[in-house]
Amino acid sequence: MMDGDLVMRGVRVLRLEREAIAAVEARLDGGFARAVHLIARSRGRVIVAGVGKSGLIGRKIAATLTSTGTPATFLHPVESVHGDLGIVGPDDVAILLSKSGETAELMPLLQELKRLGVGVIAITGELQSTLARAADATLDSGVTEEACPHDLAPTTSTTAALALGDALAVTLLEHKGFRREDFARLHPGGALGKKLLTTVADVMENEHLPVLPVTATMREALVPLAERRGLVVLSTGEGVVSGVVTAGDLARLLEHRTDSFDVPVADVMTRTPRTARADELASGVVHRMERFGIMAMPVLNGHDRLVGVVHLHDLLRAGVV
Repeated sequence: MMDGDLVMRGVRVLRLEREAIAAVEARLDGGFARAVHLIARSRGRVIVAGVGKSGLIGRKIAATLTSTGTPATFLHPVESVHGDLGIVGPDDVAILLSKSGETAELMPLLQELKRLGVGVIAITGELQSTLARAADATLDSGVTEEACPHDLAPTTSTTAALALGDALAVTLLEHKGFRREDFARLHPGGALGKKLLTTVADVMENEHLPVLPVTATMREALVPLAERRGLVVLSTGEGVVSGVVTAGDLARLLEHRTDSFDVPVADVMTRTPRTARADELASGVVHRMERFGIMAMPVLNGHDRLVGVVHLHDLLRAGVV
């Protein structure tokens, strides 16, 4: 098979899966809202169950729900009727996945969940199936064909089910008012944790700050510019920032004046500099610095008083990008 043929076959699969999700989107109805309310009002966990490929998708849905603030766990249907049903409580909600809605291994679990009074959400491609009729809310994941050329291997159907699971998790996140800080609390490790947890206060310099009065000259700014990595903050006192002078300002001044060192800083400074807040996420400051070509910023507290200086190199070294 030629390379071009291989690419076209890959394109066909992606097209079919895209079309399947578009069709699921078009059919989304009040059942989705009922599912969201069932989970949001629950005082327990979300129990997710499915067999085979549906089980694998179920595990992903459970993981996504948990990481976005909705406690969830995967329960294998077969193991559930051999003792694992003990993890299910009457305050829980169940999400059951089955393309046909008639998966034999799922039926005993469905019966026990109904007996316990657990709310059931079905993700199925057959709205007249046993599962769909028994569920309190049904999400239609039906597809016209699988991407498999024999229309056998679960492909478009599992993609549709996964997309519905993501839609549930994200809608619940927004419905509950789940914040970036909450997400960070659940992801404290690795690069994501650093990005979400690190604030400017964690990285900034807050001692021996390069501060000069607005009456200073560029001669007085020369040493702090060289020693404090190219930024001097000008202040009228009591932490009020009047402006900044950078190494770039000094370089441009030297190009045009022979008496550069006698020039008042007030004639050179940027009077409305970009600043950072001590309690804001460091990742947001990195974005602003890169966007505007800034190497350092004064850091202000909630009363607009200078409390530090933050440098791009320190932010990058802290791994918040």
